[in-house]
Amino acid sequence: MNVSFTSNMTLVLIGGIFLLTIGIILFFRYRLNHYDREVLKTRYRFRKERNLLLGRSKFPEVDTFRYSQSFLRYGLLATLFIVVAALNWTTYEREVFIPDNALDLAEDITMEVPRSAEPPPPPPPPPPPVIQEVPEEFIEDLDQPEFVDQSIDRETEVHAPEPVQTQAAPPPPPPPPPPKEEEIFVIAEDMPRFPGCEDLGSKKEKEECAKEKLLEFIYKNIEYPTIARENGVEGTVVISFVVEKDGRVKEAKIVREIGGGCGDEALRVVELMNTDGKRWTPGKQRGKPVRVMFNLPVKFKLK
Repeated sequence: MNVSFTSNMTLVLIGGIFLLTIGIILFFRYRLNHYDREVLKTRYRFRKERNLLLGRSKFPEVDTFRYSQSFLRYGLLATLFIVVAALNWTTYEREVFIPDNALDLAEDITMEVPRSAEPPPPPPPPPPPVIQEVPEEFIEDLDQPEFVDQSIDRETEVHAPEPVQTQAAPPPPPPPPPPKEEEIFVIAEDMPRFPGCEDLGSKKEKEECAKEKLLEFIYKNIEYPTIARENGVEGTVVISFVVEKDGRVKEAKIVREIGGGCGDEALRVVELMNTDGKRWTPGKQRGKPVRVMFNLPVKFKLK
């Protein structure tokens, strides 16, 4: 006969045995403490035992040793029940509900194509010059310029001024090169795969297995938000993230939200991949690992 005990059944059995043991102890303690000592003294006043072993108790009615066989049988029976329950303790995995076509994206969902590098914003215009008015007192205190007669005639010799040699300023240093950002692919020759299927043979088998593992991870860890459940919110949330060359998930964001906290819950589960050490098999282009953007639909559907 195949017998299985769940965790709750095992705890209930152990707790019942514990309570029954406490009850038996309290019952015998109450019974033995409520014997009338004066009656016992009068009854066994002239008692003399020849066998010292039989006379080890002054009053046989309160001799606890006469219950030793019963207590021993009870202990063996309780131990047997606990051992049977422990050996047949069975744990069941939580049933994971995966909606139909969970990884299918609707056509009306527009995805933003990532830009590898954004041009820097233009510098702000310089502030306009501030013209300060010179006080009149300062103008009056200035010395009047001396008038010099600069009139010439035909006999006046005019000499050209000597050229002033000025040293040209050095050219400004070239601007630093912009930071090099690696391109993010939307479609690669080998798309990234969820871990756990690298021991399979063909590429198609690995892709199908990776989809199943991904769906199992998502819907095993996701919790339907209480607000969404109470208001009957259903739909598809889309989370966009980048699978790096080392398999980590970065730049996760909500692309499509349906409300009720569903988007935040889906984003939490996606970021849980890095916490749990789930490293994707990175995408490859021409045999080299590249950064690939992945759009993950997460369907929320009430049972």
